[in-house]
Amino acid sequence: MLKLLFSAASLIFLFRWLQGLYCLRWVHRLPSLRQPLGHRPRVSVVVAARDEETRVEQTLRHILAQEHIDVEVIPVSDRGRDGTDCILEQLALEDCRVHPKRVDVLPEYWLGKCYACHVGASSATGDWILFSDADCWIKRDVIARAIAIAQRENVDHIALTPGVTPQTFPAAAWHIAFLISLADWFARVNQDKPNGHLGSGAFNLIRTFLYKEVGGYEALRLSVVDDIKLSRLVRRAGGRTRAFIGGDDVECHWGVTVPSITKIVEKNFFAGLDYRIVQGIFYGVVLSICWVACILGPFTGSILGFCAGGSLLFSAIPATIICKRLGWPLRGAAFTPFVFIAVFYAMLNSMVVTLRQQGIRWRDTFYPLEMLRNGNVP
Repeated sequence: MLKLLFSAASLIFLFRWLQGLYCLRWVHRLPSLRQPLGHRPRVSVVVAARDEETRVEQTLRHILAQEHIDVEVIPVSDRGRDGTDCILEQLALEDCRVHPKRVDVLPEYWLGKCYACHVGASSATGDWILFSDADCWIKRDVIARAIAIAQRENVDHIALTPGVTPQTFPAAAWHIAFLISLADWFARVNQDKPNGHLGSGAFNLIRTFLYKEVGGYEALRLSVVDDIKLSRLVRRAGGRTRAFIGGDDVECHWGVTVPSITKIVEKNFFAGLDYRIVQGIFYGVVLSICWVACILGPFTGSILGFCAGGSLLFSAIPATIICKRLGWPLRGAAFTPFVFIAVFYAMLNSMVVTLRQQGIRWRDTFYPLEMLRNGNVP
């Protein structure tokens, strides 16, 4: 039995890391702006905020400082209870490009964030709409660089994964492990594969006409992973996406420790699998067992045990490549093989919590699982 387990673990992980290495050919940072844009495109930036008084002002000031574009900012306060609304109103008085909205009542069969994005996008006047989070700081040339890529490659949607500043090197390793797990998503979407799609709540930039054509957030009203599902709608409509790792281009204040990451993704991971229990068991249980086998394998003194351990350590190679592209210390890459169990646990935790409470709680609102499944974009 142990021989079978060691063999299975070795094959699964070795295949996964080799696949990741191959796919990293299409995982890069957003290129610099080679030359000024031919014109100043108008971009409407929609920011859904829920009690974000500690960070939202700097978020919006970073957006207002964007270069080479004409920008309007549409922050939407989603049933806020802190000082977020006052901050938004003050910014609107200071700068006429800020047009704050507020949601007081959430309509039936809508997720709070999705409805806030819908409200904001409904009044957008730009050629492009950028959906971003209230705790994300965007460098001043990033939107222009994204539009330049879209124009050069004739694509309709640009996504940047959130960049973070982890407080611990295990947290850095977790983010690296997560990016490795997304490598094939990057590869598929950046090669225009038929099933290729990838979005990010930190930076989802889409042409306005296509946003309306695919149904916008009306079609995503019950999608927990709305950022990813928006990209799926783009692909189904014949649109094209390019995805990049955000790094410090899009710095978000989330997931700075492993426990906080696990809590944050509690509502997302199982939803990302479209609430499919078999897949959840594979990623949360089977891969956890394989990881334990790889850790214990070398202690058995058997060749297969050493092979299992080596297959896990092999993940440090793609991790090192990602570290270099992010400009992070390599100690995070060295720790990556040992943090995958936290990623697998986060998946298992997301599934168990969702099934146990038969739904998710998000922004102080409970959404039943049956409703989420019925409204999910497959």
